Amino acid sequence: MRKALLTPVVVVTTLAALAATAGCGSGGSDKDGPVRFGNATGPGSDGATHPGKGTLAQMPTHPISFKEQRKVGGAGDGTPIGVATYHGPKSGFTGKVWVWAPPEYYEKKNADKGFPVLMALPGAEGYPVNYWIGGDLKLEENIAQWSKEGKSLPFIVVMPVLNPNAKQYYDASDIPGQPKMGTWLNEDVPDFVRQNFRTLKGRDGWAIMGSSSGGFAALKNVLQHPGTFKAAIPSGPDIVPDSPLWRGHAKEERENNPEVLAQRLINKGGPEVYLAFQDGTKESTIVPKVKKFIARYGRGPVKTRLQMVAGGMHGADTYVKGMGEGTMQWVSAHMQGPAE
Repeated sequence: MRKALLTPVVVVTTLAALAATAGCGSGGSDKDGPVRFGNATGPGSDGATHPGKGTLAQMPTHPISFKEQRKVGGAGDGTPIGVATYHGPKSGFTGKVWVWAPPEYYEKKNADKGFPVLMALPGAEGYPVNYWIGGDLKLEENIAQWSKEGKSLPFIVVMPVLNPNAKQYYDASDIPGQPKMGTWLNEDVPDFVRQNFRTLKGRDGWAIMGSSSGGFAALKNVLQHPGTFKAAIPSGPDIVPDSPLWRGHAKEERENNPEVLAQRLINKGGPEVYLAFQDGTKESTIVPKVKKFIARYGRGPVKTRLQMVAGGMHGADTYVKGMGEGTMQWVSAHMQGPAE
């Protein structure tokens, strides 16, 4: 979330970030040894990689070892969340990336299948941790459960840091003279996932979600890079860029404005993107802006849906609830599931 949004109704998100930091730490735990995902057939397995048999699966090219952050309970069957520090060769930025693969990923019958990916971005500063790793929010536990219930695809979840520090917001963009956070999120992190996981070729297997400032990032990135991402879940999002670092760079700011990008996509006639907005009914300042965006740009190739969470506030726990109330099922219906 932006500092401008830090009112009493958004304290939940900030507390969630702090809880994740306190409960899990920022560096993870290697008490169970290194974690490798590669072509694994069991949690932590170092199974060998090999070319896929079909045309959709893309096998990992350079898997590395991750440090275990925590184990995912419930329907997650003890699968690990791993963390690694990654230097993005295209952006030049070095930051932490947390990753998780669902239980289905480890099943032998799926050993040659690529899996869809969901990038999850936090609100607040989004640094030095990504609060979606937390056992308090249980994003991974819920995705595992929804998958078993047929309400969601079994997504690989990747959770990078959103900003390079906790001092400024970079609007998930390449602001002139600043760290290239747009390139980090749109190119380096997806490349890193492809190096380490069995993924799917093409945009049908890639989605991005986020809350507050992370919701803005999700909204902007799917409109700006529809060749990379097919769907987004913008929860309680800002609609336009508002980083103070844009001063003196009006042209570049415009190129990172979701309103401009949506209209451009409409004018081009595609490709189709799916925007699953989420808001709590108590988000009085945000909901009108989201509804205005949907009314103006939700046409042609820009497919939209709004999940209103009853009694919900501007917080990550509200958005997890909304995902289970229909958002994940709608997004999953428009994406490619595990395939060879």
